[in-house]
Amino acid sequence: MRLRCYLFVLAMGLSFIPLWDFSGACLAAAAEPKPIKVYILAGQSNMEGHAKVSTFDYIADDPQTQSLYAEMVGPDGTPRVADNVWISYLTGRGDNNGEGFGKLTAGYGSRPDPTIDGGKIGPEFTFGLAMDEAFEEPVLIIKTAWGGKSLFYDFRSPSSGVYEQTERDIEKNRNPVERSGHYYRLMIEHVREVLSDIQRVYPGYKQEYGYEIAGFVWFQGFNDMVNRDVYPELPSQSEANRFENYSAWLANLIRDVRRDLDAPHMPFVIGVMGVDGMRTENINDGNRQFRTAMAAPASYPEFQGNVGVVQTGEFWDEPLAAIQAKVQQVAQRRYLLDKREVSEGRMTKAEMEAAVAAFEAELISPAEAALRARGASNAGYHYLGCAKTFALMGKAFATEMLAMMPPPPAE
Repeated sequence: MRLRCYLFVLAMGLSFIPLWDFSGACLAAAAEPKPIKVYILAGQSNMEGHAKVSTFDYIADDPQTQSLYAEMVGPDGTPRVADNVWISYLTGRGDNNGEGFGKLTAGYGSRPDPTIDGGKIGPEFTFGLAMDEAFEEPVLIIKTAWGGKSLFYDFRSPSSGVYEQTERDIEKNRNPVERSGHYYRLMIEHVREVLSDIQRVYPGYKQEYGYEIAGFVWFQGFNDMVNRDVYPELPSQSEANRFENYSAWLANLIRDVRRDLDAPHMPFVIGVMGVDGMRTENINDGNRQFRTAMAAPASYPEFQGNVGVVQTGEFWDEPLAAIQAKVQQVAQRRYLLDKREVSEGRMTKAEMEAAVAAFEAELISPAEAALRARGASNAGYHYLGCAKTFALMGKAFATEMLAMMPPPPAE
């Protein structure tokens, strides 16, 4: 950023006198202020992000991602702070929501306390770094994400109507009608609140800059994908996709956020759920159908060229996943011994733990255990908590977004 500003001043034939505001943005007297770019990131736990910063070094192990690692850390090896990107992050547990905000850096992933660095990243980190590199003007990310949320109920947007409870909902006293779309409303309210006082998040902001809502990234889906109540199984001979309603509801969400934020042409990126990767043998029919339904809106005529898709399964870490499968075998062995042997009095807890430890030592080598500790920090449904995976996803979201954005006007 600073180099580009320096070259701009030289090109104007002026002596080099850099002027900087507290944000670090270059202020050249001859330059007209540009509207800041605003990007909205929304979804559930994988948009929150469960990759611990402690797994960053694993990124540098792969020659193909060493350059990505270099973009993410400073000379001292600590996570980079973006030059010209700010973030407001609304999240929480239950109804205890709060906001973290400031300059973009690592730590804006999943947060037990919304106001405190959680030591994790989601896609926002490398997404923001890529946008920092792409634009001279400042960038503001508004992120709203909560774990365990659905599109059919929690993020249900107005055009999809009010959610109708299923028989099981009524039986279990869940998904009350009055909270249908609650998290969609929270998201819209928060975006509007931040945009009404941008200077609170980005102290260097001036009213004359203005802002442009430049894009939206949606990364959600796990809770819909595993729901057989709202999306019941179809007869085996049926060629229909049981998740067709997800496609319709997602299309409604795209239309509604554009309308509610007065951004009718806003580019929209869908991060398609990619747990278990892209290998056909690893993906069951439900997973495959859901991915198809999730990507479908991008093919609708009205969304051609302004809704893009990123297949996040391409960034699934196969070596770590293979080790994780063995870890799950160990957990299953412990569970079965506890249920069948300890509970029946044929084995003590200590004997069970010794048997499990012997099984684990035979199944998982020390090298595999060390690799898992270096690269993974969470479960499979959170992409193993692998920073390499989340970093690649964030950069891919940015690349897809930039490809859809209109080119800047000619000077």
